[in-house]
Amino acid sequence: MDGTVVGWVDDQRAERLAEFVDVLVVDNDQLRFVPRLLTAPARTDAMEALARRLSAEGACSAWRNERYAVVREFGDQAHFELERSAARYFGIRTFATHINGLVRTADGVRMWLGRRSPHKAVDPGLLDNMVGGGIPAGASVEATMIKEAGEEAGIPAVVAATSRAVGTLRICRAHPKGLERETVYVHDLWLDPEFAPAGIDGEVVEFRLERLLDAARLACNRDGEDVVTADASLVIVDCLMRYGFIAAGSEDHAALDALRRVSLEPGNRV
Repeated sequence: MDGTVVGWVDDQRAERLAEFVDVLVVDNDQLRFVPRLLTAPARTDAMEALARRLSAEGACSAWRNERYAVVREFGDQAHFELERSAARYFGIRTFATHINGLVRTADGVRMWLGRRSPHKAVDPGLLDNMVGGGIPAGASVEATMIKEAGEEAGIPAVVAATSRAVGTLRICRAHPKGLERETVYVHDLWLDPEFAPAGIDGEVVEFRLERLLDAARLACNRDGEDVVTADASLVIVDCLMRYGFIAAGSEDHAALDALRRVSLEPGNRV
């Protein structure tokens, strides 16, 4: 798009997309829009129809009827908008917000984890951070964080607003539906020991309060029913690093530090 790479597809998907000659042109090692699609609304409409075709073929996850802004950096003017379920097929960069629900107890800090509904289109039944959700087109990080906190965990908006932005994590990994390229805005929320999260919208079916050491063990687990999503595993690791549970200067810390980007001040990410 205008000299900027906004997505990545593999050879097999590129071959399939080359068949949509009224939308895309395959030019050597790149895909680009046909000349007639000059505006963001026109591209959005064309990609909506294309995504519905791919979805009907089972090439995407379940249709969400929600769009992501296709941008290089969060907050940029969107080149176009794309149905959320097709994001990984096209390898576009997506954005999400996650909340670490933390509690100070007599035996140390604990972390709330939630179990995703078995009916979720992505990672059904897996353990996750207390709150997490994608940021749709036109929404802000803070508004999405507060909305998801209320819907997924029953956290009042005034409480969710006290969460602290602590940094970002960038994820890039192959996925059966394509390529996941997501930037996660991480927040810490210290909760009253008497508060217990409760799912409102049905996306989370269980919450459990774990010691940080046990949360770390779960993040490493890849077998059985207590498996944490890949995204949440990184958020948990980041939390352990920030609170000193992975010692600074250690080999583990040096390797894992490459996975995190810490916010020094609000709005100043490095």
